[in-house]
Amino acid sequence: MCGRFVLTADGEAIKRLFRLADLDARLFVPRYNIAPTQPIVVIREGDRGREAVPMRWGFLPSWVKDTAKFPLIINARAEDIRAKPAFRNAIRRRRCLVPASGFYEWQARGKGPKQPYFIGPTGMGTLAFAGIWETWIGADGSEIDTAAIVTVAAGPPLDALHHRSPAIIRPEDFDLWLSGEEMTEAALDLLAEQGMATDLVAVPVSRRVNRAVDDDPGLIEPVREDPAGEEEKKAEEAPQEPVQQRLL
Repeated sequence: MCGRFVLTADGEAIKRLFRLADLDARLFVPRYNIAPTQPIVVIREGDRGREAVPMRWGFLPSWVKDTAKFPLIINARAEDIRAKPAFRNAIRRRRCLVPASGFYEWQARGKGPKQPYFIGPTGMGTLAFAGIWETWIGADGSEIDTAAIVTVAAGPPLDALHHRSPAIIRPEDFDLWLSGEEMTEAALDLLAEQGMATDLVAVPVSRRVNRAVDDDPGLIEPVREDPAGEEEKKAEEAPQEPVQQRLL
């Protein structure tokens, strides 16, 4: 799965990579611990061309009546995305890309605490996760744009850390993934072509990433692996600050 990720690229870099005519640079402040339900930046085809827009990370199908009773959906499995009622319309008509500088994954260590890893491209480039989006409309007419990241079975070497990983779309395939309903099957073929992630590097990082309140460059710095969990114990004993989400 993908439960936390990082985006540190500035607006100009995003504009060039995704070939955007314009964007709001205020959307692109460095973020090192993006968590579910927070706003994320999504690239989609709009009425006036390709655009970067903020959305809630937590997919809500348009037919949901009571959001309090609907489970939080942050990922959509590629293998059954066409069959799931929640995703059936979005995968055909509302595909998007989610810019990221990397993501976190946690490796199980027997009965001990899991070790987090930061996984990113060599040279700290920018990735594009496959995504889907939907606009949820409340009974009072309010609208919320929401998104989920598509995941696939992890290939080597990432499968040694976790069995799932985000589906990554290459720049030469951006047009196809963002295309309309008539190209759905060809776009889905991109998900089946996910293979070895040889251009990604995984490094152990601090367990501070477990706390959504922590959001700083130190989270992606390599650390000595801590199988005993001493670092996590110290973090839990430290004074807690309230979580302040950035509103994009």
